[in-house]
Amino acid sequence: MTDTALNQAIRQVEQARASGQVPVIRTFFDGPTYTATHVVHDPATKAAAIIDSVLDFDQPSGRISTKSAEALVDYIKAEGLTVQWIIETHAHADHLSAAPFLKEQLGGEVLIGAAITTVQQTFAKVFNEPASFATDGTQFDRLMGDGQGFMLGEIPAITLHVPGHTPACLAYVIGDAVFVGDTLFMPDYGTARCDFPGGDARTLYRSIRRLMQLPGETRVFLCHDYLAPDRSEYAWETTIAAERDGNIQVHEGIGEDQFVTMREARDATLAMPRLILPSVQVNIRAGHMPEPEANGVSYLKLPLNLL
Repeated sequence: MTDTALNQAIRQVEQARASGQVPVIRTFFDGPTYTATHVVHDPATKAAAIIDSVLDFDQPSGRISTKSAEALVDYIKAEGLTVQWIIETHAHADHLSAAPFLKEQLGGEVLIGAAITTVQQTFAKVFNEPASFATDGTQFDRLMGDGQGFMLGEIPAITLHVPGHTPACLAYVIGDAVFVGDTLFMPDYGTARCDFPGGDARTLYRSIRRLMQLPGETRVFLCHDYLAPDRSEYAWETTIAAERDGNIQVHEGIGEDQFVTMREARDATLAMPRLILPSVQVNIRAGHMPEPEANGVSYLKLPLNLL
């Protein structure tokens, strides 16, 4: 069966490399959540995308701040960029999105994978959301399907659906670079966990094998780094070739059953992310807080014994 979307992505990377029409990428790393937020722009038009932003959240006090997001705003304004897209690779379980603040400050449309509706339906039950909570993805500006093309200024971009970590994970191929969210980590760290509701290790393996068919020189930008034991500095950029050859969990030669056995055994030992409960409630709302109650205060729920 022909994978039209993948073939288009391959051609796009090859053409971008040949023409030199490649995006400029500046990454901002958030230490408390180990999150890499990427600001991507077309040097010809100054059109920009922000990928996987972070809203600062102090869980003990329940206070939020926009300090991390303000650093993005300052950079974008200093460089004279115009934000076209605010991109979520998936509904994150380890940090809150700053998309609403960034949209208010800079403009742009908020994108996420179309399967976010599945994630919303799943977690609406977990958090016993009210009937007024929409599970059709309308909190986002655009729901992106597999193989959906768009432009960043004059640079072509295309989406690849890469479920496994969550049902809604998308990789965004922009010029010669692919932004994979949590699907892959640095080669010395491995791959995403698959034990959240809707996750599946076998599906993740197949998604990764799909990504690894991109040209070897494709630049790969990750959403997180947790600092592998033999490395002294955080990193968030690698290549498809490096992942194929050296990813400790899924390099070439590791079969699907072997990966699934490893991934499921490893996931069974992992604690839930520290911010999973607040993060998911906010991120399925495109970064918005739950509606304020009668006293004007928004509340996040803490379900007991469910996850």
